[in-house]
Amino acid sequence: MTAPDAAGLRRRTQELLAAHPPATTGRTAFLRARFDAGLAWVHYPAGLGGLGAPRSLQPVVDAELAAAGAPDNDPRRIGIGLGMAAPTLLGFGTDEQKQRFLRPLWTGEEVWCQLFSEPGAGSDLAALGTRAVRDGEDWVVDGQKVWTSSAHLARWAILIARTDPDVPKHRGISYFICDMTDPGVEVRPLRQITGEAEFNEVFLTGVRIPDTRRLGPVGEGWKVAQTTLMNERVSIGGARVPREGGMIGPVARTWRERPGLRTHDLHQRLLTLWVEAEVARLTGTRLRQQLVAGQPGPEGSGMKLAFARLNQEISGLEVELLGQEGLLYGDWTMRRPELVDFTGRDAGYRYLRSKGNSIEGGTSEVLLNIVAERVLGLPAEPRTDKDVAWKDLAR
Repeated sequence: MTAPDAAGLRRRTQELLAAHPPATTGRTAFLRARFDAGLAWVHYPAGLGGLGAPRSLQPVVDAELAAAGAPDNDPRRIGIGLGMAAPTLLGFGTDEQKQRFLRPLWTGEEVWCQLFSEPGAGSDLAALGTRAVRDGEDWVVDGQKVWTSSAHLARWAILIARTDPDVPKHRGISYFICDMTDPGVEVRPLRQITGEAEFNEVFLTGVRIPDTRRLGPVGEGWKVAQTTLMNERVSIGGARVPREGGMIGPVARTWRERPGLRTHDLHQRLLTLWVEAEVARLTGTRLRQQLVAGQPGPEGSGMKLAFARLNQEISGLEVELLGQEGLLYGDWTMRRPELVDFTGRDAGYRYLRSKGNSIEGGTSEVLLNIVAERVLGLPAEPRTDKDVAWKDLAR
């Protein structure tokens, strides 16, 4: 089948709208029909939510659907599934896994989380100690994961675990799909500085995962995880936003609407940060255009670095601009939210929550190393554990 062009995609979208009018079609039913029509991810293969069309043509479909008032799949709520699990499934999943998981993932009927980081393996993720031991047709998993967004909502998780402790740490890891409703999976909330528990810690005790839910070969989970991590950084730092979208928007609105708060120093800082935010937005647009040619590379690490630094500096400026009002905090109620909403909350929340931006999705220090070595070509840092079996590493 020949991949459709822009005109062909518009025609297909209009046919979808005619057959399933948004005004009279339930949200889930419409999203399922959109997926089946190949208009979910147009660049995915036919039968998997796409049509094999260029990625650059997705906005053609999105614009037509938005103009018709069609529902979206609430991408912020299911960002881990869309931005991390889906491309990993596409790259390494079996045909059966793709058919089983991609459709409910995209429609939001099944939420995903990520079981990667551990108390002793965050920045040095390859040092992870969660074990998966083969038992017939299953793997038995024991260990602890931490900083798991949406674990309290998720049906499925992407999980990396150690399957061979006798080889160096990067080579003894395998990648699995874990059912969060299985016996032995315990999710505990982690209350954050914001008062909420958007993150969790997850304890795995004798969790049985069928070998049919393994992604990639045994022992090559680190390679699979690199696809996940590169897509994660793009989804965090390279998200599509309009001008004055994101954190810079509330500050700019306050500046325009409340001239009594202005000072010369704050004006100069706001101008600088506004320009930097716009540069980051345009760079994100360019990065998404580069993705048309293939998988994300280390450039996404640079975008995620900029995202974290800008959010922290902008939120700090906003608190200063508001003066005493900026010290207020709206609500310390312990909640377990479904998504992170920076722009819909108050300045105090934005200031506190942005502190985590330089940790989540890869610490800024680790990303600086990635940019230095893989983008700039600088010498790699010395490693003393490269050829040491994981079981022999000092802990």
